[in-house]
Order: sequence, then structure tokens, then C-alpha cells
Amino acid sequence: MSSLHAGPHVLAFGSVTHVMAVINLSPESRNLHTIAPTPAAAMEIAHRHRDLGATIIDLGGQSSHYDNPTIDPAQELDRLLPVVAGLADKNFVVSVDTWKPEVAAACVKEGAVIINDTGGLIDRDMIEVVAANEVAAVMVYVEGKHPHDVGEIDYGPDKAKRTADVLEERIGRLATLGVDRLIIDPGIALNYRGDYARYTQLQLDVIRQSQALHDLGHPVLIPIPRKKEDHRAMAYITLALEYGADVIRVHDVEEACDLVRLFGRLP
Repeated sequence: MSSLHAGPHVLAFGSVTHVMAVINLSPESRNLHTIAPTPAAAMEIAHRHRDLGATIIDLGGQSSHYDNPTIDPAQELDRLLPVVAGLADKNFVVSVDTWKPEVAAACVKEGAVIINDTGGLIDRDMIEVVAANEVAAVMVYVEGKHPHDVGEIDYGPDKAKRTADVLEERIGRLATLGVDRLIIDPGIALNYRGDYARYTQLQLDVIRQSQALHDLGHPVLIPIPRKKEDHRAMAYITLALEYGADVIRVHDVEEACDLVRLFGRLP
């Protein structure tokens, strides 16, 4: 796919890598440096990220870590809607990270053009939200119903190929339901219970094997796991660029944009 329509925006792919910049509106988030305490702060951060080279702003009102509480949709929307509306008014490409269809629907009405569904785009109500509107969706691979419903990840061999097989089946089903504006995310930034070092190796292996995801015919988003050591996050970004990521979802936006620019892939 050479381009993707997301609302009024057209994202070109091929020789570029789009930077999706994370802004957390959830004070529970463990990524403290990405938290925007107010809508005004979120707007300021988003403008700074766009100036640095980020194409997409990904807003989250619900922390995805399984140890954090699941808040109700009304509270999530209280956090999201003022920022979604404000950014849409300034012609930002606004993505909303949620697995709740009622949250997605309300955000689309305020101008969100990408739904980053960490529930894997399985819920029928969520599918209807995407199908009924001219929005794109990130289909995240998750071993569970959503990020708060996870155990230990399956560490079997050929993880990227097996992930691609699952997503390929979903892509076919979604096409019959009118959903084809998709971005593929192997879900390697989600938090699972278990061995941290082993999961780190799996994350790297999936990036190295990501051609299996590209073969599905949709843009591939590599979510960069947030690491305590900054140099590790930069290593993930470099590897993702080497293996042709169409989008990288990042917390360290300035450093990511610098690396993408160094590779000559910044749109």
C-alpha cells in the first residue's frame, strides 16, 4: 500500500517512516515524561512534536499497563475529548489509543482520524465505529481481550510469522465488514507478565522477522517499547528502521525524529 486515507489526511508510505508521538493523558501512566497534566500542556507538547517531525499524535486516556486500574469510558473521555478537538482544529493527524468502542466513537466525532485499538480490532462495536467513519485503524496483536487481560506471552518459535497468520485471518474478516484502512502492529510494546529479559529478546526477534507482517499488504507500525535505558529505546528504533517500519510509535520523540532523519526517511 503506497498511501492510507485517515479522515481528510493522506499518509504516504514507501520510502518514509512516520513518527507517531505518544502523549499520555492518564496520570497513572508509568511513562512519566510523556504525561500531559492539562489539555493546554498536551496542545503545547503536540505542537512541539509536530515541529520536530512527528506526523501522528497518539493520545491515551487509559494506561495500558495491566497493573493500573481500568477506568470507565466517561472518565477516559473527560481526559481525551478536549485535546482531540483542539488538535483536530489545528489539522493534526490525531490517533486515539483505546480498546473501548464508546470512547472511539466519541473521539471520532471530535476529529480523531486513527483508532489505535489495543483490543486487536475484534470487538464488533469497535469494528462498526471504524467501518461507519472515514477513519483508519491500528490493529494491535494482543494475547488477550485487551492489555489489562494478559498473562505471559507465548514464546514459541517464528513469533512474527505466527502473529502475521493471526492478523491475516482478521484482515480477511474485516474486509467483509467494510474495514480496510488498516495499520498492522505486532503488539510488542504491550506489557505481559513474565520474564523481562526473555520478552526483550522476543521483541527484537519480531522486528527482525517483520517481513512476514509487511507481506500482509498494509503499513506496519513498530511500537518502540519504553525502556529505562534510553540507549535501548534508540536501538529498537534503529532496528525498526533497518527493517523498513512504515510507522514507529515512540515516547522519545526528538531522538526518534533525529534517527529517522538520519536514515533519510522522515516525510
